[in-house]
Amino acid sequence: MGQHPVRGCFRILWLSWVIVSGMVALAWFLRTEKRGETAARIAWMQWMSRRFLAVLHVQVTVSGEVPREGLIACNHLGYVDILVLGSVCPAIFVAKSDVRAWPIFGWLASRAGTIFVSRDAPAKVAAQLREMEHPLREGRPVILFPEGTSSDGSQVLAFRSSLLESAILTGSPLTAAAIGYDLQGEGSVGTEVAYWGDLVLLPHLINLLSKTSFQARLSFGQARNPQHDRKQEARLLHEEVCLLQRNLFYTRNE
Repeated sequence: MGQHPVRGCFRILWLSWVIVSGMVALAWFLRTEKRGETAARIAWMQWMSRRFLAVLHVQVTVSGEVPREGLIACNHLGYVDILVLGSVCPAIFVAKSDVRAWPIFGWLASRAGTIFVSRDAPAKVAAQLREMEHPLREGRPVILFPEGTSSDGSQVLAFRSSLLESAILTGSPLTAAAIGYDLQGEGSVGTEVAYWGDLVLLPHLINLLSKTSFQARLSFGQARNPQHDRKQEARLLHEEVCLLQRNLFYTRNE
């Protein structure tokens, strides 16, 4: 359990309470939110994300204007990204289908109204686009990780263009975003915050719970109209996210 087993055990108990109480709270959100079920699930997700971050002792700093609508495309290091973005931006998430089976975070994502996509099934792309179009046409922000998988954060992987079509079809604004972390000397971001490759979720989370605290930096670019060609859009958006990510790195090391 890392270098601080007592801290880790306390936070596991705290996290358990957050999950149990969150189950009860979801029913309350669904009953009291007058704007409908989708709004209730988004509000619940934001509330739960902030509680999870409190357990992890994550300090979040944000630069740029938080989008209120449209498609938001961000680089992806792991499950903590969802908590950080969810805590500051009330939105619908798009996640790969296997996230649904993850312990803890699969439960959180499924109840938050996440749109699950099968990225390796081209025949399903049309149905997935229709599912993404609905919240975009309603003016709700939708958060997408166009890399299609997570990484150690050392670089931004190439973007998959297929799901960017939803912004083109709906004429929704598109915003680039970048996220990065600083463990402040308590370990490696690439293996202890980022969740990727062959890492196993529960041991990874337990180790993260043993950390004193860490910082998350989130940067949003300027919202703009999407390009008409999705592959051109994927290249442009990748450049924007890379620039934001480099700026986060330079800011962290000033």
